[in-house]
Amino acid sequence: MHRRRLIRVPASSANLGPGFDSMAAALALHLELDVEETGEFAVETDVPGVPDDRTNLVVRAFESLAPADCFTFRIRSQIPPVAGLGSSAAAAVAGLVAADHVFELDADLLAAATALEGHPDNAAAALRGGVVICHEGGAERFDPAPGLETVVAIPAEQVSTAAARAALPAEVPFADAVHNTAHAAMLVLGLARADLDLVARGLSDRLHQPRRAHLYPRSMELLERAREFGAVGASISGAGPTVLFWSHWEATGQLVAGLAREVPGWEVRRVAFEPEGATVRALV
Repeated sequence: MHRRRLIRVPASSANLGPGFDSMAAALALHLELDVEETGEFAVETDVPGVPDDRTNLVVRAFESLAPADCFTFRIRSQIPPVAGLGSSAAAAVAGLVAADHVFELDADLLAAATALEGHPDNAAAALRGGVVICHEGGAERFDPAPGLETVVAIPAEQVSTAAARAALPAEVPFADAVHNTAHAAMLVLGLARADLDLVARGLSDRLHQPRRAHLYPRSMELLERAREFGAVGASISGAGPTVLFWSHWEATGQLVAGLAREVPGWEVRRVAFEPEGATVRALV
């Protein structure tokens, strides 16, 4: 039987301030994969810098579950690479979902994606949508507060995940760990109650953002001025350097305009939280 699937996977923002390596949210920017059984292996993509051979992350993820010899992979993506918006997690999830559905494997996709990514936060948000809290047993998902959306501010320069990881110490002061535990709980409670004042207070982080500030000083400056621009608050998206501004929808237009004036060389984009995770449909 000729097999063809269309997979759509959202971008994601990990950490969400205090939830380092344990929280993430799906965003309404998407990677689309059209995988078709054509009888030969091929990769077709117009995404800059993405390889068109078996080193492609979509293909590597697919082949971690099943052979790709007879399939053509057509990849399109709205997700900027190396910006802290989960582009690699989206690619890995797309390949895994494709193989799982084509070969009817019923695989543990979160475990498989975590093995490829090294941590579960972006992968869980890409798979399930909404906001996720990751733990050793998997991930819990919930919807963010209604009326809350985001603005992403993406600078031209990039920061590698490896460099961002290298900036973090092996141990942190006890007081910083306590701070983040309390504020992550406040953030979740604020999102559950739709209490944006609590969300604003809950976004505070002492574990990773201050220790990486030298990698993206302008991003950190904007984060610290988030309220000045009319945002509820802000967080560095994943490893950075993108800044994720949290906004009530009524204030988002003003926020976008203010940021565009402040950082004219950056890409400033209004993006909704995405309630839907990875989807797949058969094509004939």
